[in-house]
Amino acid sequence: RHPFRDFSLSPLEVRAQHDARATRTHQPHHTLNAQSLVMADDLSNLGPTFDFADDDEASKEKAQQSADSVQSGYIHIRTQQRNGRKSLTTVQGVNPKINKKTILKACKKKFNCNGTIVENVELGDIIQLQGDQRKVVAQFLIDEKIAKKDVIKVHGS
Repeated sequence: RHPFRDFSLSPLEVRAQHDARATRTHQPHHTLNAQSLVMADDLSNLGPTFDFADDDEASKEKAQQSADSVQSGYIHIRTQQRNGRKSLTTVQGVNPKINKKTILKACKKKFNCNGTIVENVELGDIIQLQGDQRKVVAQFLIDEKIAKKDVIKVHGS
């Protein structure tokens, strides 16, 4: 005998109870939108039609515009020497309306490196990537239409 099974029910009724319990317990705890389900290795959707904007209503209207049209200042790409041959690439000046986590995730996947976002009160959010990634990050920002070439400043090259 099975210790947890009620033998007064038919196998079909047991299955129906199991299905009802499974759908009730496997509900997601938060809702996901379509953009959060997109795989990061598919970079074709990072272009101007991808919603880099945060979820407030004002940026939803601007999501129809391309990302380079909302870039106002320069994007500075620098490298910082750590110890020995180790270095960090920093990207600062990306428009605050653009979702930097999505950019970071795509860069990490494409350039095979680790990275993080550092929050700075004066300079805003700074994307840090391991290694000297200056040229490939600049080309990535241009190719994915996040910024135009004339607003990207690559320092030290």
